[in-house]
Amino acid sequence: MRARGQKYWTWASTDLHIRNHDERLSDRTLINVQVRHCAQEGTQLFIGVYGDNGAMLLEEIYESRPGETMTQATAWGVERAKQLIGKPSAAKGLKLPPEPLPRKNPRTPK
Repeated sequence: MRARGQKYWTWASTDLHIRNHDERLSDRTLINVQVRHCAQEGTQLFIGVYGDNGAMLLEEIYESRPGETMTQATAWGVERAKQLIGKPSAAKGLKLPPEPLPRKNPRTPK
């Protein structure tokens, strides 16, 4: 279980849909990147890095990523986390699947 820090709890919102990306590195460090879209600020980003035992190593919040889609912000966040902890990136520019348009609202029944 992750020990979330104050930055996470300040950033967390139950009102906004998030996309979550977890990546476990070879040394068992966990990178957690979450993105959301806010009507006022646009794409927002949370980066968390946690040790093998779930202890928080670092957290960062970006209130606005102007001009970036949620997919682009996720890729940037993963690379930023690796840079912050001094881990080489496996590939320059994380390749994530494109976001299909229009996006479906997960809260809307089928």
